[in-house]
Amino acid sequence: MRYLFALLALVLTTAYAGADDKMPGTDRITYFGYENCILLENAQTRVVLTESAGRILEYSRKGLNAIYLDPIQKGETFAEGQPTFGPTGGRLDIGPEMTIPTHPNLWLGQWESVITGPRSARLISKKDEPTGVQLIRDFVLDEHSTHLSATQTIKNISDSEKHWGHWSRTFGTGGGIVLVPLTPNSRFPDNYIMYGPGPVINYHPEDPNIRVRDNFLEVLTTPLRPKLGMDSQAGWFAYLDKNDLLWVKRYPVYPDRPYGELAGLTISIWYYQDQMCELEPIGPKENILAGGEATFTEDWWLLPYTYPKDGSDVDLQAIDALVEREAR
Repeated sequence: MRYLFALLALVLTTAYAGADDKMPGTDRITYFGYENCILLENAQTRVVLTESAGRILEYSRKGLNAIYLDPIQKGETFAEGQPTFGPTGGRLDIGPEMTIPTHPNLWLGQWESVITGPRSARLISKKDEPTGVQLIRDFVLDEHSTHLSATQTIKNISDSEKHWGHWSRTFGTGGGIVLVPLTPNSRFPDNYIMYGPGPVINYHPEDPNIRVRDNFLEVLTTPLRPKLGMDSQAGWFAYLDKNDLLWVKRYPVYPDRPYGELAGLTISIWYYQDQMCELEPIGPKENILAGGEATFTEDWWLLPYTYPKDGSDVDLQAIDALVEREAR
């Protein structure tokens, strides 16, 4: 009897800890030219993960994908220096951007993938010598809603302390509206900064496509320069795309901890023409001891909301109420 109980425990543990057995709401598929992708799905939501650069290729509600994929990159295997924007899709990374060593194994390399449970999967990077870390990404899709939990673990595989932090770099489809709830005491006179030209950081930009209204910062369309930074401590922002999808990202903010980006950002937005918009929650600087690890979780939702195609303003109070009600 004791043997039978032990055998049962082993079977259950294996199934939920990475045996890649068929689990509810999971499958292995070919997608966008990549074989062996993991599909997580429920009645209204699909998430597709690829081992190529450890990315998310699809995050969709009722068939509408919120993630931008460059069709030229279909099935592409990436190498350092190519392409111009790196792999498109739902990307994650680590920073600080300006001081971390180049890490093509993490950014462009081939990852390992495993189904870990119902609507759950893990992506595992190679060990990266320049940064001294290995990255693990865990994804869990809710059984009924569009809620996707994305947790990145930075594992220190070196023999010295490392000081990296989470940096999200997911591409949304182009031409949408960025909505950032503002909090008091921003360090920036206009509640945001603009990078460029060159290495300049402009703390007092003037851009007709960016405004503050009803305690929100709105990026209405392509800004004068693509890279923006914010220090909001609200712990969420949203992107309203032209498919009437409101992509909400929630994440923790730590007011008493240092942030590693040059201006101490909690959010960066990279809005490239009408083609794509990079949505970047940023985590604090982590002090990771040799053999230790640090985790950061983003929670995502896709909520239905009509894009104002007639040129009218977004109802920001309605957005705030919708997020408070549906994205918790």
